[in-house]
Amino acid sequence: MLVGLGLGRFIPALGQLLARLEIGGISVPISIGLLVMMYPVLAKVRYDKVAAITGDKRLLVSSLALNWIVGPAVMFSLAWVFLADLPEYRTGLIIVGLARCIAMVVIWNDLACGDREATAVLVAINSVFQVVAFGLLGWFYLTVLPGWLGLNTQGLEVSPWQIASNVAVFLGVPLVAGFASRWIGERRRGRDWYEHHFLPAIGPWALYGLLFTIVLLFALQGGAIIAAPLDVARIALPLLAYFATMWLLGLLLGKAIGLGYARSATLAFTAAGNNFELAIAVTIGTFGVTSGQALAGVVGPLIEVPALVGLVYASLWAARAWFHTNPYASEEGSS
Repeated sequence: MLVGLGLGRFIPALGQLLARLEIGGISVPISIGLLVMMYPVLAKVRYDKVAAITGDKRLLVSSLALNWIVGPAVMFSLAWVFLADLPEYRTGLIIVGLARCIAMVVIWNDLACGDREATAVLVAINSVFQVVAFGLLGWFYLTVLPGWLGLNTQGLEVSPWQIASNVAVFLGVPLVAGFASRWIGERRRGRDWYEHHFLPAIGPWALYGLLFTIVLLFALQGGAIIAAPLDVARIALPLLAYFATMWLLGLLLGKAIGLGYARSATLAFTAAGNNFELAIAVTIGTFGVTSGQALAGVVGPLIEVPALVGLVYASLWAARAWFHTNPYASEEGSS
């Protein structure tokens, strides 16, 4: 993040170049970073286990409730509590809460030793709901609910095609590539070669892609962040509260319904993460690149990255303290 901020600050031409490299409102360099980041993790998924996971009604229902009922409501409440006097930032924050994570959650879950197969299923389901529900929930939380409560209202115009293209790029491409790699690799060389030779070779690229994406993101948006440090701090407080609350709710709910650590961690991180690329694209497209709404969208990953890295460590601690299990046991057994 510091490298990205420095590049954006001292080499402004780089930020301008990155801003121009877009197709359909999607940043090409950041898309490349996200694809490189997600492919190794999705290549690790054992897709022959996915059918069994879809039968886990406790996991699926809990995830849908946390992502599409609890999450937006929590962000709406926090935005109004912390930013009642700043309507632009408040609106941007609510939009961040509506954009459910379909990209970086794969990395956070993997680092926390969550269930990869369950993550693939939940991310796919969230993607479908995102296309269908994002615009409807935006209308409800920005126009209908504030009207009922006697609060200020704000409209949101967002195209389902914009959301669908976002999902197709950031989930569809790496998911198809990961599935194809396993299917072809296992049939030509066997599962033992695939998991003991191919996966270790491509594994480090997930973190390379993550670091590359973060550097580019902050080089592109660093100017807006540096120009308004106090506003960033105001926006950061509800975001920190949101990430911690959703992670804790997910982990405790998973434990309460008997999911075990790996799936509870998956439930927690799919609930806590957000699709920052979609939120930034929507706020810039609707309100403009210099708007307060766009700044709130940009601050999202500034806070999400270190917050969820911290929650990875908290999850590994909780595995031993709350679930009385070694979080690395399943990793050792499959490697």
